[in-house]
This record gives sequence, structure tokens and C-alpha cells, in this order.
Amino acid sequence: MLTKTKQDPQLSHILNARHHDPFAYLGLHQVQNQYVLRVFQPFAEKIWLQTTSGWEPLKLSHDAGLFEWKGSTPPHVPCRIKLEKQGHQWETHDPYSFWTALSPDELYLFGEGRLKQAYRTFGAHLCEQQGVNGVRFVVWAPSAERVSVIGNFNHWDGRIHQMRVHGSSGVWELFIPELTTSDLYKFEIRNRHSGQVLTKTDPYGFSFEARPGTAAKITDNGHHTWQDAKWLQQRAQADWLHAPFNCYEVHLGSWRRNNAGGFLSYRELAHELVPYAQEMGYTHIELLPVSEHPLNESWGYQTTGYFAATNRFGSPDDLRYFIDHCHQAGISVILDWVPGHFPKDDWALARFDGSALFEHEDPRLGEHQDWGTYIFNYGRNEVRNFLLASAHYWLSEFHIDGLRVDAVASMLYLDYSRKPGEWLPNRHGGRENLEAIDFLKQLNIMVHEDFPGALTIAEESTSWPMISRPVYLGGLGFSMKWNMGWMNDTLAYIAHDPIHRRYYHDKLTFGQLYAYSENFVLPFSHDEVVHGKRSLLDKMPGDAWQKFANLRLLMTYQMTMSGKKLNFMGNELAQGREWNVNSSLDWPLLDLHWHQGVQHLNRDLSHLYRQLPALHELDFDPQGFEWIDCNDSDQSILTYLRRGRDGSIVLVLLNFTPVLRSGYRIGVPYAGHYQEIFNSDAGYYGGSNQGNGNGLQTEPQAWMDHQQSLLVTLPPLGGIIIQPT
Repeated sequence: MLTKTKQDPQLSHILNARHHDPFAYLGLHQVQNQYVLRVFQPFAEKIWLQTTSGWEPLKLSHDAGLFEWKGSTPPHVPCRIKLEKQGHQWETHDPYSFWTALSPDELYLFGEGRLKQAYRTFGAHLCEQQGVNGVRFVVWAPSAERVSVIGNFNHWDGRIHQMRVHGSSGVWELFIPELTTSDLYKFEIRNRHSGQVLTKTDPYGFSFEARPGTAAKITDNGHHTWQDAKWLQQRAQADWLHAPFNCYEVHLGSWRRNNAGGFLSYRELAHELVPYAQEMGYTHIELLPVSEHPLNESWGYQTTGYFAATNRFGSPDDLRYFIDHCHQAGISVILDWVPGHFPKDDWALARFDGSALFEHEDPRLGEHQDWGTYIFNYGRNEVRNFLLASAHYWLSEFHIDGLRVDAVASMLYLDYSRKPGEWLPNRHGGRENLEAIDFLKQLNIMVHEDFPGALTIAEESTSWPMISRPVYLGGLGFSMKWNMGWMNDTLAYIAHDPIHRRYYHDKLTFGQLYAYSENFVLPFSHDEVVHGKRSLLDKMPGDAWQKFANLRLLMTYQMTMSGKKLNFMGNELAQGREWNVNSSLDWPLLDLHWHQGVQHLNRDLSHLYRQLPALHELDFDPQGFEWIDCNDSDQSILTYLRRGRDGSIVLVLLNFTPVLRSGYRIGVPYAGHYQEIFNSDAGYYGGSNQGNGNGLQTEPQAWMDHQQSLLVTLPPLGGIIIQPT
């Protein structure tokens, strides 16, 4: 046995997989007047080098698998080699005879946190280098002593493909020739301080093997031919502030299952979900996270693949097909995106290089105790770059129309869900997470500058000011914000028995005091129909008739109140049970008249909302709303007016008791004839058919600050919309 390890520390580092720059030893080197090629292949029995004179053998210089060739004339670079094991031969190129393909600009911008398309640099990329096809691997691991690419192409052996580090950047790189899209890989990392060896999947991986496997999968950049150039052009010019926004929030894995109970594919969903959303009148589909995640029950919010479309439903190109199909149908796609926290799975981002790399070392800054997850370290340029690149990737590569940013409140406050002593103040002694605030501003600036017309929507549950105001005005820069206060007040009110609602009337009126402080979305989201909160239908009080009537009234209120709209799938079916992530919605309910009626009501309200400028153009402007009467708490009645930019109006009357109100007088702004254009109590929807079908004529009797008034019939637990003819 040859023993060079004592005399040659570099060889010792190679054999023990501890070399931070294997190119300094392996590959082709000129030693005085001679050329030396060193190849480490512990699973090869023989190796030959292709030279101008043919195949020349390499000598086994260490029985652990180090082979050497020496010659006076340099071979062609990159070096072509042939290997043999048990009589089987194959040809490849020596990975250590390729030059680096990383530019100083890339490393500089990444270190500054400004490499917006970092996904084009990091991860695994099929490419041609020096005329040879293969895969370039790049990963960030600054606390590593050594990083290796391991995979099914090298027996998952960390000694064979050790990477080189680029100075103090912590960025490691290696080009491996002749790999294909059938290959799986991970990174094996040895921490320089502890010596701990970790096996990690690629933070920038574009695809992963099927669960429960956790290896990243080499994939190409996709071959989908987009058909939405006109859509993107129109989006960039669209006036979204004054446009209808009626969003259908969907979990793809449980919207509908196939006959065997399995998932529908992205392509199947394109031909089932998209026509359904189009028929129902939705303008947007919001997808619960489709980024890769290991556990169905996390709904996608514990993300492990920030650049990977989950393979539950197909390939990345299949998702592109789905989104393109949405655009052909005139439907925008919003993606739920989770930059607030990440799971502790030991094969993913958590303590990636043996140190707190993406997270904070101190748990008072770095852990969400409620969710059992880590918090990103937004003060670190490279971490901020990782998240910005993820957002850029989805918007650029998948043409999505916006990001709904999850759990923004948890990012803004250092003491979020923490007791005294469990958090650390910022440098000014306050509770605001200054680094996270800067990151959110940077995110919104990037999205609005680079992707005109794309939206960012904050799920934010506190009174933090100016969430949806531009950064240049001192805001965070989001396009819109979920109105959690409106949602909680409304659901609390509607849950009361109608006989008691008179005491809680302010729950419905208070929201107008702050309704225009932000660009609000009125959500009934997935969080409200799980974990014992019950479905929307089951929240309603009373017998079966009252439950359905209350639900129809609630939906009428949402669709006619100031603010954009969002409903979780199943709400429109009046689903009786809570949402179950592991099964389909209860589509057979549509065989029942009352459930079908709620679906029809949702469809008709959606189309009416889109057709009438008064119901959507001034959602964010107090000029678009006017109370007719907000004080009739004794009868639990609300009446208000919605106005469009062209001066058109509609009047909305809501009766939150099961009492029929005949001859109810309301003031109106114009004399003349009024027509009822919508009634939630219509028999078609499952109601009692009480209303104003013959039209209404004003009387010159002053009422409610108006010179004209109408006598109206208000159906029990019903809402009506009327307009002047």
C-alpha cells in the first residue's frame, strides 16, 4: 500500500474529504517541465487519458483510488478520460479540468444582496462548459470546511465530487460533465468548526424526487411555449386599483380528487378548475403554496423548496401550462408565498452548513415557538437575496400575477407571539423588526419595478400603518392588505342569534372608520374553516333554513361592501364540514337545492360585481361608499349606497333578522323608478321569494337626509340590490 498522506497534506485532505479547494491538487497541473493529471475515483479499477497519441493509462498512486498520469505534452483540456470497473467501461471528462464559470460580478452582487436572479447562478444548471455538456452546481455554505455534490451518479460518496470555494464568499462551485435530468443529488457539507458532516438538499433546487425522498432532481429550464404575451402586456397597463378583484382561494390537492382518490394533475386542473372559476365569475385564483413541501398537512406553508413547484401534481412545465391556461381564460393567478419562516427538517435549510445560516443563532430571534419553525435572518444580505430571488423566480419563470405574502405580522414584530423576556429589542430598543421591514420594502419595489401590473398582498393582522402605501411615501409598498379586522368582526356578528344582533350592530359599522386607510381585501379564507372554527355554513345560527339564509346574506354583504373579495374553495358550495386537506370538497352537495342555491348566488353575485362599476371601481375610495342608514340596530338593518367613477349608483339593503320587513322606508338620492336587480332570498337560491319584483317608485318624502324615498320590502335574513332605471 502506498502511503503519501504524511508527506502530502493535500492528498490527505482529498482522501478524507476535507479539501476546500480540490482543484489545487486534482485535475491537470504543470509541475516544473512535466504535466500531471490526478484523478480520484475510488470505484474505478483502471483509468485512461485521451491524448493526441491515443488512450494512455493512469497509474494507481494510492490504493484509496488516486490515479496519476504524467507527460511532457499537455492533453486537450478539459481532459477526456475512460474508466473501467469489473469489465465495464465508460467515458467522461475530468470535472477538475474545467475552469470556473462564476463571474466576480455574480459573487459581488450576491454578497450585497442584489443578485435578483440568483436562481440562474445557484443550484444545479444543465449547461455547456468548454464545449462539454453537464451540470454546474453552486451552493452557499460559508461555515463549511468542505462541500461535495453527492448523487446516484457517484454512489452518494462525498469524496468523489468535492467542490471549490470562492474566497471568503462562502460560495462553492463544481461542474460535473455528462449528467442528465434523470440524476438526483444533494450536498454533503462538513462544518469547519465542529467537523459535523451534514447531508442537505439544494436550497435553490428546481425539482425534487417524490416524497418521502428528499433529494433534488436535475431539471432543465422548461420547454413550455407561453401563449400569454398579450395578457402580460395588458396586465402591465391595467388599472388594478379600480378593477374588479374577486379571488377564489384554492388548495390544489383537495379542490377535487380523481376517481381513485388521488391528486388531479396541473394539466387536469387546467381543464377542470379553470372553466369552473371562469363560469363562477372569479377574476383571480389564489393558490395555497405550490412550492415543494414534505407534509400535506402543512398545506404548503412549511416550504422546503423555494424554487420548486411541488411534484404532487406534475412537472414545473405542467404548472406553467396551468397558469398559461388561466391567462387564456382571463383569470389572474396569485401565489401564496412564505418568506416569514421555514421548517426545521434536518435535510433542508435548517442549520444548513452546521451553523445558523438562514436563521438566527439566538432562538429569541430565530424561532417561531407556535409553529415550530425558524425565522429567516433578514439582516443577512445573502438570505435576503435568497428570498428576493425566490419571488423573482415565480414571477419571471411562471408568469404569476402576484404574491400573497403569508404571516406578515410575524415578520414585522420581534415580540410576535412572545412573552416578556422571550424576545430581543431592535437597536433602538423597540419591538419592530427593522431588517424584515427593509426586506419587505425591497421586495415590493422589485416586484412593482420588474413586473408591471403584478400584485403583492399582505396577510397582516395588526394596525401597522401604511402596509399598502408606496415605499416612497413611507409605506411598506404592498398593493393590498387582507382586512382581518373586518373578517373577525363580521364573523363574530353573524354567529349571534338574530334576536341578539341588535347589541352588536357596531361590529358591522365600525369597519367604515378605517376602510380606506389601506387597500383592503375582504377575506373568508382557509384559516376560518379549519381547526374547530367550523365551516361558514356551520358558523351560522338557527335551523337549516336560517343557516342557509344567513350564509346567503353574509355573502351578499361581502360582495357589496367596500374592498376587494376573497373566498376559500367550498364556501361557494355551503360545505357543511370543515375543510379537510386530505379529501376533495363535497361536490355531491350540489345535488341538493339549498347548496346549489348558494353556488348560484355566488356565481350571480360575482358576475354582477364585475358588471357594475359601482360595486368595484371605488373600493379603496370613500367616495365610492355612503351610508343611507347605519343606525337601525333595533331591526338589525343596514342600508348603503355604492358609487362608480361615472356617477352610477346601486343601493344595498341588508336585513339581519328573520322578520319580513314590508313598507320599509329608505331615503334615495334621485327621484324616479328603481329596480331590484338582486335578491338573496330568491327561490332560485333557496329563499322564500320575498322582494320587489314589480319595481319601486320614489315618493317626494324626505328621509335619511334625502329629498326622495322608497317603500321597500326587505326579505327575512336577506339582502337586495336596487338601482335607478
